[in-house]
Amino acid sequence: MLNYSLLHPPLLAALSRAGHGGRVVLADGNFPLTTAANPIAEVVHLNLRPGMVAVTDVLQPLLEAVVVELATVMASPDGSPVEAHADYAQLLGADVPLESLSRWDFYEATRREDVAVVVATADQRLCANLVLTVGVRER
Repeated sequence: MLNYSLLHPPLLAALSRAGHGGRVVLADGNFPLTTAANPIAEVVHLNLRPGMVAVTDVLQPLLEAVVVELATVMASPDGSPVEAHADYAQLLGADVPLESLSRWDFYEATRREDVAVVVATADQRLCANLVLTVGVRER
């Protein structure tokens, strides 16, 4: 039996194939899946209706199952703080660096070959996208 709360079989399977250095995109409801994601990345749809499921709803159980070595967020166009980013920083903790990229640089990063999984959420917050780089499990 699994010893963590993440139970979604397709997401668990996709994460197991990502491996060290693989990237996982947690996409908000505005993310352009067909044009801004690595075309060979596995897409897991969790977007049931607007607002259900949010990126933080996916991040919390995912952190129980996967080691994260780096997190990347999309900066707001006007440079103002993004509420979602504070939530991510709190969940990730002080040991995971949180970098910020402009919108177009962020989309370029999500098209990279090392993006293995894209999770489509229905998060309605602007700039709530998040890229996680999978780390190494310590003994």
